[in-house]
Amino acid sequence: MRFGINILALVAISTSTSNAFVTPITRATRPVSASTALNDVSTEEIAEAIEIESEDEVVPEVLLPSPPAIADHAVPAISKHISPERIEKAIKPRPYPLFLAEKTASILDFSSVSAKEKPRLKTKEHLVVLGTGWGAAAFLKGIDTDKYDVTVISPRNHFVFTPMLAGASVGTVEYRSITRPIREINKKARYLEAAATDIDPKTNTISCISIVCEGNSCETGEFEVNYDRLLFAVGAQTTTFGTPGVEEYCNYLKQVGDAQLIKNAIVNCFEQAGLPNISDEKKEKELTFAIVGAGPTGIEFAAELLDFIEKDGPRFYPDLLPFVRVKIIEAAPDILRPFEDGMRKEAIRRLTRTITIDSLNLTIQPLEFLLNTQVSEVSEDYVYFKDGNKISYGSCLWAAGIGPLPITASIIEALEDTEQKNAQASARGRLAVDPWLRVIGGDGKIFSLGDCSCITTNPLAATAQVASQQGEFLAKLLSRDYLIDAKEETSSLLPPISVDPDQSKTLSEQIASFSMGESEIAAPFQYLDLGILAYTGSGTALAQVQVAPGDPTNETWKPVRLQITGKVGFDLWRTIYLLKQTSPKNVVLVTLDWIKTQLFGRDISIL
Repeated sequence: MRFGINILALVAISTSTSNAFVTPITRATRPVSASTALNDVSTEEIAEAIEIESEDEVVPEVLLPSPPAIADHAVPAISKHISPERIEKAIKPRPYPLFLAEKTASILDFSSVSAKEKPRLKTKEHLVVLGTGWGAAAFLKGIDTDKYDVTVISPRNHFVFTPMLAGASVGTVEYRSITRPIREINKKARYLEAAATDIDPKTNTISCISIVCEGNSCETGEFEVNYDRLLFAVGAQTTTFGTPGVEEYCNYLKQVGDAQLIKNAIVNCFEQAGLPNISDEKKEKELTFAIVGAGPTGIEFAAELLDFIEKDGPRFYPDLLPFVRVKIIEAAPDILRPFEDGMRKEAIRRLTRTITIDSLNLTIQPLEFLLNTQVSEVSEDYVYFKDGNKISYGSCLWAAGIGPLPITASIIEALEDTEQKNAQASARGRLAVDPWLRVIGGDGKIFSLGDCSCITTNPLAATAQVASQQGEFLAKLLSRDYLIDAKEETSSLLPPISVDPDQSKTLSEQIASFSMGESEIAAPFQYLDLGILAYTGSGTALAQVQVAPGDPTNETWKPVRLQITGKVGFDLWRTIYLLKQTSPKNVVLVTLDWIKTQLFGRDISIL
């Protein structure tokens, strides 16, 4: 029974990677649109990255009227007291069998409350969402737009199915097949293509910058947006750990634009190596693909690249295949650390396999792991290691980790005189939130989820699966009738409490209340670890499915995980990725891309 319920919920599985709100300058030299300009550069570098024609004075413009700051039900301070013991009891993890039942009831939307019974406010609060990644997209699908006036602000006007960017970077799927316009996800939400540069929690104001491009010239515009409630879901950016040369010479894999750059770089390397009068040493240098980081992003990109070499290399570059090298560089002693040891070994075995190309009577083993190897510098031609060694390369992908965006550091600084300052001891640069995803020090007006946030009582990994579940949770919490920002007379923020303890509840809420032994306090966020996936190439994949969690307080009670590899793992990988697409159109497009690649191979046009 436990396994059956979990399999039903497997549609929520997705691999690591997160949504970036503004990324560092890429190595792109192509003409840029306004959306690309905002998405590909940080706000501090916009002026230097693009030729900007702007007025001498930019007058801040308030685009949106600010609705009443306090809705009909909001109470700034109440006399009710909730003891610390009740709060501590409420935030304890709910028993796993009951939590599975709660999640199943939520997935099935088996509600005991009809729309007619829901009380409506006379005025809507203005809710601003920063970001269009996994958490924001999940939130927008579920938020009640009859209760909130929703505005989305992001330089990227679409959601990206990030786990498939590795496939897009070699042409397995098309870019548009794994994206969906944010306006389609919630047609009642207003969207502004802009980047947030500053947030003032004291005045509930967001400062934004937009870019309008006509031809090759662009103009910037600045404006401010007021909010009653703010969802901060900007994600994170790839971190270089201060390694010299990374920003100048390496590619990242966080956005569609990154995948386009990588695909062009791969084809360029082959075309350069195919020029006349090129020595064998130069060919090997051009066809050495360095991948820094052996997490899911690096491993799945390597697997897709090997597929390109094995399937499409013989068609286009038969004479160059003996010179191809793929180097995966990892500072840790192992790869894919979220996976069990046996799964890691299977991944290494699959990726270091010997490739036999019968039509050319050729056998190659292109991939090599360089574990326990730390990068000290990257130059135009070499990757240098801290042990003194170096390797030459033609193209380098940096997938070594993520870090906070400047806007995240900015809002943390703005909350420095609140409890947020002390919470940074555990949040470490991410925005500290409580178990209900309310930003600590934000007075219940600011929420955060995904890679840019950290639940101080239970830090979670920065994955798409976590962000997506948090988005669903927060949408339901805000759509129901809870006092989100109620305070005691001592100015201490209370947990979200029911407006009317006797109001009707959904089935999932009833199960949660029973689990907590508490009917007045809203159930806090609890993460359901369904497992992780990783493609390992040549029609094989790893699928580690969580059947039952372990007990952190008991070393003998370890998690029960189902380990699936090979062709069966690949079938599960594809099935789940199709189920997780955000629209039927994306399901059809991805399926057709897979069929097209199987029948006709990948396209190598440089666009």
